[in-house]
Amino acid sequence: MPEPGIGKLERVPLREVWKHEALDFTKWLEGNIDVLGELLDLVLTNVDREQDAGDFSVDLVAEDSLGEAVIIENQLGKSDHDHLGKLLTYLAALEAKTAIWIVGEPRPEHVKAAGWLNESGLARFYLVKLEAVRIGGSSPAPLLTLITGPSEGTTEAGEKKKELAGRHDSRYRFWTGLLERAKQRTKLHANISPGTSGWVGASGGRSGLAFNYVILKKGARVELYIDVDTDSGEGNKKLFRKLEEQKAAIEADFGGAMEWDPLEGARACRISAAVDVAGWKDETNWPAAQDAMIDTMIRFEKALRPRLDSL
Repeated sequence: MPEPGIGKLERVPLREVWKHEALDFTKWLEGNIDVLGELLDLVLTNVDREQDAGDFSVDLVAEDSLGEAVIIENQLGKSDHDHLGKLLTYLAALEAKTAIWIVGEPRPEHVKAAGWLNESGLARFYLVKLEAVRIGGSSPAPLLTLITGPSEGTTEAGEKKKELAGRHDSRYRFWTGLLERAKQRTKLHANISPGTSGWVGASGGRSGLAFNYVILKKGARVELYIDVDTDSGEGNKKLFRKLEEQKAAIEADFGGAMEWDPLEGARACRISAAVDVAGWKDETNWPAAQDAMIDTMIRFEKALRPRLDSL
């Protein structure tokens, strides 16, 4: 019998939580990549789903703190040779140095293979076990456990300070141009300096609110990022819901649809609007892309600012 007040941890079959590997789990992980990053002590950003690698399609590709590609392959069942072979193919095709393999049940031979890859220095290879658990009648929650990863010695020997990657340089120049053009039309980001990450942001009027520009290789968005409550996060959900109650009026003032994302499983929430014509990859289109992002941000802030002030 459990002690009074102490719940019993129960495991839930993965297919009851995520029925489809790609449509359900991979999509969930894309929106909650910080959960995986915290486990592995990695900064994972700019996540792309189903990115091409030759004739194959990678489940997820993210960037680490150096802007290098991180391959993520998901498998809800037992680890198998097919997925291991795909991971090695993706590493070569995308010239990546880090791979993360998330499996429901890691086989001993694949644990050994992952260890060998780390020792060889060919790649940083993380093998992660995925489980779903609940306590009593609670909703199921993911439980990620690192089975094997690069050793401290291997990581220190393999990591060197590098010059900014090509995408870092592109993004820095893109932000430089966008911020200069934006100053001519709005003061919102007038005091913001360009950087090399995939976003630049300005305060939304109080700590934890930010109006961000986000640039991807192909595509972009503007967003209101809500993280005013850094403890439980309940304050973020409450503010998000109050704004969502005015969704129809806000979108009418904006002049289009917005994406209302409570970021389930994460602390923060996000309201965003896509700018499909933008992207840092096509440099010839930068001026038009920057203008489109600025136009969208002006309408976006104008629709949301009065509601934020009233709240």
